[in-house]
Amino acid sequence: MQVVIIGSGIAGVTFAEKYRALNPDAEITIVTHENDGYYSRPLLSRGFSKETIEETIILKPFAALRENRIDIISGAEITALHPDARVVDLEGACQEKSLSYDKLIIAQGSAAFIPPPLRPYHDLFFCLNSLADLKTLRKFRQGILSQNRQPDWAIIGGGLIGCELASDLVVSGDSVTVYHAMGRLMERQLAEEDSLSLLENLNHAGVDVLLNQSVQSIAHEGDKVCVLTEAAAEFDAVIVACGFKPRTELAEQAGLAVGRGIKVDECLKTSDEHIYALGDVAELPNGKLYAYILPIRSQANWLASFLAGQEEEGWMPPVFTTKAKVHGFEAAHPYHL
Repeated sequence: MQVVIIGSGIAGVTFAEKYRALNPDAEITIVTHENDGYYSRPLLSRGFSKETIEETIILKPFAALRENRIDIISGAEITALHPDARVVDLEGACQEKSLSYDKLIIAQGSAAFIPPPLRPYHDLFFCLNSLADLKTLRKFRQGILSQNRQPDWAIIGGGLIGCELASDLVVSGDSVTVYHAMGRLMERQLAEEDSLSLLENLNHAGVDVLLNQSVQSIAHEGDKVCVLTEAAAEFDAVIVACGFKPRTELAEQAGLAVGRGIKVDECLKTSDEHIYALGDVAELPNGKLYAYILPIRSQANWLASFLAGQEEEGWMPPVFTTKAKVHGFEAAHPYHL
């Protein structure tokens, strides 16, 4: 059995390790654009208050996975899927130009969502969606600190990631202004009372939170970046944190059924019988995307058992909760999932 996995996040690596344990003879290959190893993506938003984050965020080096006979093709991108031939095309720092598979597991996760009005200004802002992004942000920040001053940041987006990032930067001594389009913070996850408590927490920490803000454009002003709403304000840098968009492009180009994510059945199978999808990118029959650690790990372990012939019933989401990693904040009510 030749199994090819696209993505080296928690979905892809958990599946690979479980399937290796259940099927010692399978040929398992992970293709990933990453080079740093298997790391904890949720810890990215704590990337400024922890000095050693670039090392401690790594859960397992790729060498350890290879020792478990899981082949890793790193620094590579899959550019096309060919379901009829069961082949994927590769490019990047790899010798292989194509790979054949018996089963293909799409576990690419999500890209940062950029609201359409901000897309023309992509060169003027940062995102935080990968360890490479974090390293870029930390290097920029260190450049400001080397001038004996603390950075002044604008964060566009007051959802989960925006609030976590604002909290970590302000705890690290920086100045932070959050622009949020809605009338309260984390409105998708929090009860109204908890949104108010979160606002008070961030204000008390020193974050300037601006609600009901429509950012119209971003511009360079000398060595500053200007955020334009009804007024204008200058910052050292802007971070756009407006959520995530499942990476569906490859599946769509290959003719797989796609909605918000890649559509799968209760067995996580796509519209092609040899291709499965896991994690952020998989849209279940109920229309939901399960973009949280516990259900993603559950999906990966279940699918490995299913393909090894040890599961017959479809995957069911486990009972789970989530929590914002905002310093000093605890929600009084359950999060909306």
